[in-house]
Amino acid sequence: MAKKIKAEQEEALEKKLWKAADKLRKNMDAAEYKHVVLGLIFLKYISDAFEELYANLKEGKGESEGADPEDKNEYLAEKVFFVPQIARWPFIQGRATQPTIGKDIDDAMDAIEKDNPSLRGVLPKVFSQEKLDKSSLGGLVNLIGSAAIGTKEAQSKDILGQVFEYFLGEFALAEGKKGGQFYTPQSVVKLLVEMLEPYEGRVFDPCCGSGGMFVQSEKFIRSHQDHYNPPTGKAGKKGKTGLELNPGDRISIYGQESNQTTWRLAKMNLCIRGIDSSNVKWNNEGSFLNDAHKDLKADYIIANPPFNDSDWSGELLRDDARWNVLGEKLTPPPGNANYAWIQHFLYHLAPTGQAGFVLSKGALTTNTTGEGEIRKALIEKGLVDCIVNLPTKLFLNTQIPACLWFLGRNREGRENEILFIDARNMGFLVNRKNRDLSEDDIRLIADTYHNWKSGKAGNPGSQGSDNYEDVAGFCKAATIEEVAKLNYVLTPGRYVGLADEDDDFDFVERFTSLKAELEKQIAEEVDLNKKIMENLAKIKLPKNG
Repeated sequence: MAKKIKAEQEEALEKKLWKAADKLRKNMDAAEYKHVVLGLIFLKYISDAFEELYANLKEGKGESEGADPEDKNEYLAEKVFFVPQIARWPFIQGRATQPTIGKDIDDAMDAIEKDNPSLRGVLPKVFSQEKLDKSSLGGLVNLIGSAAIGTKEAQSKDILGQVFEYFLGEFALAEGKKGGQFYTPQSVVKLLVEMLEPYEGRVFDPCCGSGGMFVQSEKFIRSHQDHYNPPTGKAGKKGKTGLELNPGDRISIYGQESNQTTWRLAKMNLCIRGIDSSNVKWNNEGSFLNDAHKDLKADYIIANPPFNDSDWSGELLRDDARWNVLGEKLTPPPGNANYAWIQHFLYHLAPTGQAGFVLSKGALTTNTTGEGEIRKALIEKGLVDCIVNLPTKLFLNTQIPACLWFLGRNREGRENEILFIDARNMGFLVNRKNRDLSEDDIRLIADTYHNWKSGKAGNPGSQGSDNYEDVAGFCKAATIEEVAKLNYVLTPGRYVGLADEDDDFDFVERFTSLKAELEKQIAEEVDLNKKIMENLAKIKLPKNG
């Protein structure tokens, strides 16, 4: 009960902050306002963390005896950003009512970047622009100043992380199509991560947006402590019993983003959780034209690339080495990047690597300009592991139906099989336009996948308690031969069939009934038209003149 109350309090804080901050937005566009709000939240976070350590150093007790609270190295040693005097929150909040507050905050961001090389080029300097009402900005400073979000206690509760994620989602909703470019719904990210289980190794997202895949991977590791520290008290497969798990010791992240403002959000999003983002790169050419991690072979790839991108410079990359699929050159079409992304992921997979990513549903069936041949090769070479059909209305930025693909370089024991999961009817409506997956939905889909991967009868799955079984209308483990008979189409609905409760559906009876109804309607229409014509014929038109 106590945990539930805490969760409700934290949720209330997120919603309270958002409601007040959005009210202060007035006529400013959400796409611009998000950098104002999220930038201030980030500034408050690093200032809180700094002030707490500063107070300890100034007190000079224990290990802090004789320490200089203005020595940058003291903060570096504790992995806390050094905040210069003009950027500390008490100073900023003390000037909240001044007409120069916008310039003061921009100066503060500049000063922080100068003292912290890892943040250079990351922080927004948008606060002195004329269209930002300074009284509203001062109100926003006071609002954010009312919440402790960077102290150790707040960090242990991940208050800032939850606020940041909530704000990202709300801004994406406010921006509509524009906002979705940097935001993948949290439930979809969680499903990808729960299915891939990135316990250890290199995690790569070549279109990383605001960094949600990395954040969820870190959360996954923290929530699966028993993988390293089992309750039996014996040392786990990884790590040592009793040690607090630091995800940074288990996974290293690599990312790339072509939108600079989105990349900045990613860097801040990772920074507030202490995740090393030094290998999250930006260039405006993007992953296809300027691959920032050319030599990387990742253990896990988790991504949500742009759907059906026609402007990916495919014509300039016809002879690229990434189009070699296990010895066979298969060049993706220049008019759609879907299969270029798939091949980019495969190119960067380690010999035992796994990839999970979102793609438009059309990629499951398309035969346009060679895409069908690429899909056939992926299937016959045993690279396709699982396909999940997602419900509609999950994404804020598109109504295009989506699905999840899971690929593997080493699928020993499952090379001749693909698992199909049809989750179209899962989830719940958040509002009229948006749907979300529940925790139970995510658990069911992930358990089904892990139970299937466990393979042999009598060997329970890694997450579930029951062995895998095909379930009509939901999941089906199909052989490559079965897929070939359906012309290498990967739509789950073609394999899982109808749910058990629909098995008594009589197609012939229903068709006959519909045909009879249609014939009756046609007959009634013909009869009505006949009567209209008869009545028209009885009307005598007046003679001219």
